[in-house]
Amino acid sequence: MTTVIDIDARGTQHCETTALGVLLRHEGLDLSEPMLFGLGSGLSFIYWDSKNMGFPFLGGRVKPFDLTRNLATRLGLELLVQETTSPRRAWENVAGPIDAGHPVGLQLDSYHLDYFGSKVHFGGHVVAMYGYDEHDAYLVDTDQQGRAVSTSLTSLAQARAARGPMTAKHRSFTLTAPRNPPSAQGQIIPAITACADAFLNSPIANLGHRGIDKAGKLVRTWLQRTGNPQRDLPQAALLMEKAGTGGALFRNLYRDFLAECTQLLGSSHLRTGHGLYTEAATLWTEAAALITKAGESGDARYLVQAGTIFCDLSRIERAAMQALSCLGSETPSVIRP
Repeated sequence: MTTVIDIDARGTQHCETTALGVLLRHEGLDLSEPMLFGLGSGLSFIYWDSKNMGFPFLGGRVKPFDLTRNLATRLGLELLVQETTSPRRAWENVAGPIDAGHPVGLQLDSYHLDYFGSKVHFGGHVVAMYGYDEHDAYLVDTDQQGRAVSTSLTSLAQARAARGPMTAKHRSFTLTAPRNPPSAQGQIIPAITACADAFLNSPIANLGHRGIDKAGKLVRTWLQRTGNPQRDLPQAALLMEKAGTGGALFRNLYRDFLAECTQLLGSSHLRTGHGLYTEAATLWTEAAALITKAGESGDARYLVQAGTIFCDLSRIERAAMQALSCLGSETPSVIRP
């Protein structure tokens, strides 16, 4: 027996927004990926390092699933989240909604998925599931992973049961839109100001603009931080540019979100923020290229240059978020098409 829902399997760049797009389009809400990311207040920064890590990690977004929760709140969506330690119950939590005609979001470890190109453990990966048969599950993943894909039911069970950093206990979720959802345009300012507040007022120095400044100092030591710079530094740069970030450590997505907002709302603060994030996105890509060169050549001068760019980015993004935080104290004009 095969159960497959008719869905729009449009792939995009980032896993969580890809899955959210599938679920929301099924509910009749079609928003761009940058708009989903921005309304979910998805942008952030973390410099993550610890004794049990092989190499530091640079993160450019909020914690896995926070984006989904934020978006559901903004758009008045009913978010039903289920978690369990039972593999049997976990399957029932997925099969039930699909049998009833509703696609389901899953958080899992991408390492176990048959189609996944890069075999790296990542427990915060999110996909949309829209069907299954006796052997395989049918999923929607990002553009780079193939959009509409399939994986064996065995591999899916392993991916959902995995434990480790960022994993969840067989987490699945559905979204239901209300009869009269709030206007997405009306939620732009609250989403932006909430993101700006978190970025500017991070509780620890590893987060937000302070985290970027810290990374600028520590990246200069990365050749001494690893015994295999030819592997670890290019891998870190690859994660910044290619690992579902949309490029520039999610800054391309936020730049495009702000650009879309400037077409809807007239605000000098919004235009300032967009201009600064356009500059920041270019610099993030330049920094990633320098980190790659440092790993390939062993030349620390590239890391010094990257560190200088990070310090510039801390200043630029702080100024951008300060401008965007002022949106809450003004009444931007609505731009009519």
